[in-house]
Amino acid sequence: MAGEPFRGCYTVLVTPFTEGGEAVDIKALERLVEFQIREGIRGLIPLGSTGEFLSVSPEERTAIVETVVKTAAGRVPVIIGTGAEDTREVVRTSKEAEALGADGVMIIPPFYSVPTLAEMVHHYDTVAKAIGIPIMVYNNPATANVDMTPEMLAEISRIPNCRYVKESTLEVTRVRDIVALCGDRMEVFAGVLGYESAWLGAIGWVAVCSNLAPRLSTEMFHAAAFDKDMDRALALYRRLAPLLPWVGGPRYVAGTKAGFRLMGMGMGDPRPPRLPLPAADVPRLAAVLQGMGLLAQGAKLAAD
Repeated sequence: MAGEPFRGCYTVLVTPFTEGGEAVDIKALERLVEFQIREGIRGLIPLGSTGEFLSVSPEERTAIVETVVKTAAGRVPVIIGTGAEDTREVVRTSKEAEALGADGVMIIPPFYSVPTLAEMVHHYDTVAKAIGIPIMVYNNPATANVDMTPEMLAEISRIPNCRYVKESTLEVTRVRDIVALCGDRMEVFAGVLGYESAWLGAIGWVAVCSNLAPRLSTEMFHAAAFDKDMDRALALYRRLAPLLPWVGGPRYVAGTKAGFRLMGMGMGDPRPPRLPLPAADVPRLAAVLQGMGLLAQGAKLAAD
């Protein structure tokens, strides 16, 4: 059932667009949510970076939130990405997410103004006072232009509603340090290093790869984080690892959407300035998906 505490593997969903990118493909989004829940994912996060949140209109944003919340129907938690440069806009979209039935919001810091710690505390505190659902702080210095260190997160964690952090650097020791400094005030979701972070105290993973491989991603993280079964977790991670370069790095949206097309579950292309995965790369991605059994799975799901 949806609700707190948030735990496990959550998919940061792609946003399906119609061919040509003119509109959000609502029917494809409904199918994507059903696919994720059927395959055992523990939570859904639309309108994150993978969801191209900066490339949708306010009206499209509302439609996406309504669709995901309605389709999930309380079966898993839904956390909405509400990051923006203007604190007032984050308040507006966060209040809208709560009104539409979301279980939480995920907020990247303002990504152009490069806020100081005092400004970030004010930003998150302002939003927290405006809503009654929990906030997942999103640390992604590669895109946000600001790095929320464990020491900074310890300060932000004193805001009562800031109960989770998505830690998206490539420094796995950050998880250890956040756990040590924040205690039970703020719990850690891995943003990139799901396997590694599980061993250092992460209780969740906001994954991109789980768009295409929700069951494998969930089984791997849970084997590491909760079962503490190193042999099984490592074996599952090695099955998942060939996919990770295709859904990480600068072409993570293009790679994920190309993967869906190959699986017969078209989600459209990214919106410009993002471009589709280059045609020369598609056969190599297809070989990875074939080796993981995802092409056969996709064909079956598309036929059902």
